[in-house]
Amino acid sequence: MSFKFSRPLLLSAAFSLIAAPALSGCGILGIGKSKSEARTESQMQAPNMGVNSYLWRASLETLNFMPLAEVDPFGGVIVTDWYASEKAPNERFKANVYILDTALRADALKASIFKQTRGPAGWTDATVDADTARQIENSILTRARQLYIATVDSQ
Repeated sequence: MSFKFSRPLLLSAAFSLIAAPALSGCGILGIGKSKSEARTESQMQAPNMGVNSYLWRASLETLNFMPLAEVDPFGGVIVTDWYASEKAPNERFKANVYILDTALRADALKASIFKQTRGPAGWTDATVDADTARQIENSILTRARQLYIATVDSQ
């Protein structure tokens, strides 16, 4: 019996084996520190991601109704699978969200929306209003700002 592992899984496991002892030795994990000296959860997550954590969380929350096909927090990529609502079963949508920077800025986010309609020949690509991707981006940015403000206010 042989097992096949995906490359991201192997890289993640290798990083965990190498980085955990190094980080625990320098106190990053909060080991050996009092509660007041230990880092908060949001501070602990930020160094592990290659992108802005507020944009990342806001993207996942905004797209939570769609099934996820690919998620890469280090590269900042979220790809959903096709989603069709019960109200419009002959239309389906797919979203790709790219977080391009560690800064919480509008130009650090790019969303692409794809649409297909079902006809006699099966699913065919359809045009999507250009404003749809912009609305998704604005929703993500609004939620990211809310998450940031909530974090700043709690400190």
